[in-house]
Amino acid sequence: MRTHWRTVLGISLTVAVVTQIAVILLQGFVLDDSATTDTLEDPSATTEELTRALGTTLASSGVVLLISLLGTIVATALLTTVTSRAVLGKSVTTGEAWQDARPQLLKLFGLTLLLPLIAVGIITVGTVPGILLGVAGGGDGAVALGVLGGLAAGVVALWLMIRFSLASPALMLEKQSVPKSLGRSAKLVRGSWWRVFGIQLLATIIANILASIIVIPFTFLAAALSGDGIGGFLDSSTGDLGWTFLVVSGIGSVIGSMLTFPITAGVGVLLYIDQRIRREALDLDLARAAGVQDYGSGAPGPVPGS
Repeated sequence: MRTHWRTVLGISLTVAVVTQIAVILLQGFVLDDSATTDTLEDPSATTEELTRALGTTLASSGVVLLISLLGTIVATALLTTVTSRAVLGKSVTTGEAWQDARPQLLKLFGLTLLLPLIAVGIITVGTVPGILLGVAGGGDGAVALGVLGGLAAGVVALWLMIRFSLASPALMLEKQSVPKSLGRSAKLVRGSWWRVFGIQLLATIIANILASIIVIPFTFLAAALSGDGIGGFLDSSTGDLGWTFLVVSGIGSVIGSMLTFPITAGVGVLLYIDQRIRREALDLDLARAAGVQDYGSGAPGPVPGS
């Protein structure tokens, strides 16, 4: 990130700005949920009105989540190319990164959607016996079975998500299909599950703390500058946050994303390369690609300039 900061931060900033502008415009013009919030908090609202309001809220959240997901996918794809070239000591422009990543974007989108669907499916299967027992009148036993089944399924889902966590760089760098990238990730992670899990957990914690340090102050600043002030922001009955709040808090989100995108994408790529070095001696291929002579032969290479 330090060596190639112009390209890295340029990509992250561009994606974050475009994504946040789209979210702000949607929230400001289309997804105004003040009426929905009033309906949900109205004790006299009918079941039909509550159902419609809840559906609107879920749809709004889904649209925002989809836009954020698309931005994350594009940033991950571009930064994967930048990081892989940086390992060789080579720089890459944003245009070159886009040309390299563009053919794989649709596959990466499918992979990104598939992984949470797998996790949700496993957890659903784990809780189904408890749900069925509850429908049959199982009482407390059904609740206990559902909780235990959900916890066990959650452990299995977590195990699989770590096994498949290197699928994204495998798909981008090896130009694999989605199924093959999943199998490639499982092969690379085998025997190193705890190590990969620990590194990714630490990276996630660091990225979230960094984002929170930036986003939270901007959120309170946005609330202070908006018409209702911080008190109005903390009041859950306030549904309309206003343009001032959306813009100021959006600036904080842009800065946070600009710094966290490279961390999360870079760690994934470097873990993938590290596992290939450990298992497949990828360092020999990288050394040849970087022009390092006699690497791994035990003999020192020629002195530069001799």
